Formats: sequence, C-alpha cells, structure tokens
Amino acid sequence: MARKIIDPITRIEGHLRIEIELDDNNTVTNAWSSGTLWRGMEIILKDRPPQDAPLFTQRICGVCTYSHYEASTLANEAAFGVAAPKNARLVRNLIKASQWLHDHPVHFYVLHGLDWVDITKALEADPEAAAALAKSTAELTGVEPYNATAETYTAVQKRLKAFVDSGHLGPFANGYWGHPAYKLSNEANLVITSHYLDVLSVQRIAAQAMAVLGGKNPHPQSLIVGGVTSVLDALDSDRLDLYLNSINQVKDFVERAYLPDVLLAAATYKTEQPATTGAGVGNFLSYGCFPQSEGFTAAGLLSDPLFPSGVITDADLTQVAEVDPLLITEHVKHSWYEGEAALYPGQGETNPNYTGYDANGNVDGDNKYSWVKAPRYNGLPTEVGPLARMLVGYVRGALGGDTTIKDTIDTVLDIAGLVPTDLLSTLGRTAARCAETVILGTQIAGWVDELKNNTQSDTKFWEEAQIPETGEGFGLTDVPRGALGHWINIADSKIANYQAVVPSTWNASPRDADDQRGPYEESLIGLTLADADKPLEVIRVIHSFDPCLACAIHLITPRGDVKKFQISKVG
Repeated sequence: MARKIIDPITRIEGHLRIEIELDDNNTVTNAWSSGTLWRGMEIILKDRPPQDAPLFTQRICGVCTYSHYEASTLANEAAFGVAAPKNARLVRNLIKASQWLHDHPVHFYVLHGLDWVDITKALEADPEAAAALAKSTAELTGVEPYNATAETYTAVQKRLKAFVDSGHLGPFANGYWGHPAYKLSNEANLVITSHYLDVLSVQRIAAQAMAVLGGKNPHPQSLIVGGVTSVLDALDSDRLDLYLNSINQVKDFVERAYLPDVLLAAATYKTEQPATTGAGVGNFLSYGCFPQSEGFTAAGLLSDPLFPSGVITDADLTQVAEVDPLLITEHVKHSWYEGEAALYPGQGETNPNYTGYDANGNVDGDNKYSWVKAPRYNGLPTEVGPLARMLVGYVRGALGGDTTIKDTIDTVLDIAGLVPTDLLSTLGRTAARCAETVILGTQIAGWVDELKNNTQSDTKFWEEAQIPETGEGFGLTDVPRGALGHWINIADSKIANYQAVVPSTWNASPRDADDQRGPYEESLIGLTLADADKPLEVIRVIHSFDPCLACAIHLITPRGDVKKFQISKVG
C-alpha cells in the first residue's frame, strides 16, 4: 500500500487536502478529506444583533455570497416569526437565479473544465473540423452553435499560441497535459477552450444582472428580515427589462455552448473511468429552492419550490422521502473540535481542538484530521448539490409530481445515450449541474412577468418584524453547491448561538463517529490512476462536487480579526 497526498486541491475556493491509499494496481482503497483552515464564523457572531448575521455570513465567501445572505435572512425570519411577501419572494428568486447562471457555467469551464479538456491539444486542432463538430453537437438540442466558425477558432488558436509563447502560463501552468485520462479529440478541446474564454465575459453579464436587483455584486445588499429593500421606483419595467436582457444573454450561452459542450464531453467519456465512477455514498439530500409561493412548510422548508426538497437513500431511484430537519446532526470525532456527541445544529458547538497529523504528516484514521465537521442525515453520510437536486426532482416527477426536471433529464440522457443510473457518477454530477442551469433559465422570464403584473396592485416588499427577546429558527435552502442551513438562537435580543452547515461541509466531511466516510472520500474508492504521481482522476472526481472550502472553513487569529486565505486557482 502507498499513500499519496494532494495538497492543496486547486481551482476551488479555500484549502482542501486529499490523502489516498493505493494498492499495487494504483487503485484507491482508502481516502481522507481534510479541510485545513479553521472555520470560526459562529464565534464571531455571538452576542451581535440578529440582523448582523446576514451581512456577516454572506462574507464567508465571495463566490457563494448571496447564498449565505439568503439562508441567514431566512433563519432570522423563522426566529422573528415573519415571512416575506410575494414581491420580495420574486425579487429574491431573481437575484438568486442570476447567481446560479453565473456560478454553474464558471464551474464547468474555469474550475472543472480543465479536468476534461487538454487545452494544449487545442493548438493542434483543425479549425474547420472544430466548427463542424460544434455545429453537429449543437444540432442535437436544436440550436445553432455559439461563435462556432473556423475564423473564430483560428483566432482562439492564435490567442493561445501568443499566451504560450509569452512563457507566462498562469492558470495553465503545472497541469497534467498529455495525461492518458484526457480523451477528447483535438477539435473538441478547441471548441470547449473557445467557450472557456467566452465565459470570462459571460460571467460579467450575469454579475451585472445580480447588481440590478441586489445593488452590487458580490455581496448584494437588498435583503432585509421580512423582505427586500427594493421599491417600485427602483423596479419599473425598464429596470426589470435591463435585468432580463442580461439574463437572456447568459441563457443563450448556456443553451448554445454549455449544454452542447457537456454533451460533447459525455459522448467521449461516458464509458471511461473516472467519469463512470465516483458515485459516492448513494444518499442524497435537497432542501428545495426557488419557492413559487410565500411562507414555509410545516417542517420549516420553503413553500412549493421549483427544485423540490427530498431525501434519497441507498441510491434507490424509486422513492423519495420528505426532509425532517430534526434528523440532521454533526459529528466531530474526526474533526478538530472538542466534544464527542453528534449534535443537532440548533444546539451545535464550535470549540476548536487542533491535534494535527501523525509523525509522518499522514492522516491517522483513528484520530482527528479535518476542520470540517461531519454532518449526517438520519445517521448517514449524504451528498448535496446539483446531482442530489436533479435526482430528487427526477424521482418526484416519476412518482406523479411536476415533470419539468424529469423531462429535461430524460432528454439529456436520451441524447447522450445514457440511463438514469448513469447519473450516479462523476460525469452525472457534472451533467446534472448543466441540466438544472437549463431548467432555471427557462423560468426566469415568468418570474419577471409575475413581478411586473403583481406590482400593478401590490406595493408591499417587506413585512415589519420586531427583534424577539428570545427565539430560535433555521433557514434551509438549496444553493448552487447544495443544501445550505443556518441556525440561530436569540437571547436578550442578541445572538446566543449560531451554526451554519454548508454544502461543502456535507460533501467534504471526514468520517463520523461510526467511521463512515464522507462523500468526497467514498467517491474515490475503487478509482484507478493511470499515473500515481499525476492524480488527474482524483482531481476530476473532487472538482465534480465544486468544493467551496471557504464556506466550510474560516480562520480567526488570536487578535480576533478574521482572515480568509485563498490560493491561486492553478494546476
């Protein structure tokens, strides 16, 4: 047995260390996921006014900015006993949608794409053949390809060559170029590389859309407990049309570049390892998001969400259970915190206890090895994220619910020549993220029209609420990377305790008290590496989750000031 450490995992937000154990065939037999900086936001919030929490927590991360703003606001609303009115719900959906249409394409191209694409081979492609390939792939979904001409691809090659000749490779330095796990043709590499460059401009347009309704990006500022600060004179038809125009430009890229490129990758990798592996724990959780009516369910979830809530256990795609928030616990047996008991987040504790690794710098499987806690649902390690959402929506559609998700997934699977169980893989996780982006893009214009129509007779954007002397509540919603929960306890009208369980806490979790591996860890078991010194396959699997360790972990210095460290996204 040999141990290999990949530290840090790059092209993510935050610091993540993966340690694997390999047999003589370079097959992964064990894995450990370590978050390597302390997350201390809960302590920072203690004794502050409850309304401070949304503004503080959205600064957990500049990528997931709106996500924490929303979840913290929802937690406060539950504790205050108030629900946002219809206009506020619609504005929140629109701000959130802009974040998703920014987040998912950027993930595929900038953070995850170079796991599938050997960008150096784009220089060897035939631009005419690349244009023909892009056209034939786009035609599978009935659209014209995005910027797919021989002239465009020739210009991209010249741009890349000038970049290479400069000797300053930036994010393309130290990659595993030429690795045998790369399978795309030279022309496919050129097509997707061209869209990699396009998305750098497209993401700016998505950010502008958020700023139209959120005030700024990142860290929008228009949410408030009870609603939003938007008013009619700031949300006239011209302003909403400005938002929608930006969204439609991003939607066009999603449908004519992102989806065809995912299908192109699927056609190449659908029988290859690790695209066909990396299924993970087989348990999936979605809180639901993008509510289509006001208020909360009896369980405290958002009402009538576009992407529904639910729990799938043991990879059984024939049934889905309702979410019970009281079944959520966090373990710290293998996390650098004090305590032994698995606690419900509403009574959670955050008491650091760093013990480090063993004398050789390796994980000792019997001891603590990560700053990430280990959330469990009903005692089980559980994956959250786009795959979980799409599987929950797919099964609900098959069981008689809304079929929007099922119909879209079936179409994508049919084009790709796959079946639903193929989604339980690295490739499936990547495809699910794209599919939900397409679905979301089709919903936004309807929300804009609904907001325009409703404000003709309803001018309310906020419900007044008083800070309670005591109270508690949670805000549960799904965000781009998965199920996000914030829990707040109020005493003397101040925050007495605060806990956030974020998507990457679920997915990057270490083992729990029963020594069950977390989703990252389990997804690597059985993976065979072509070259143990160039673990591209490991990185591809981990990136399919879109890790955000800045959300899962923060650092507070002895002086009490908060510092967040972000490495350059390279390699």
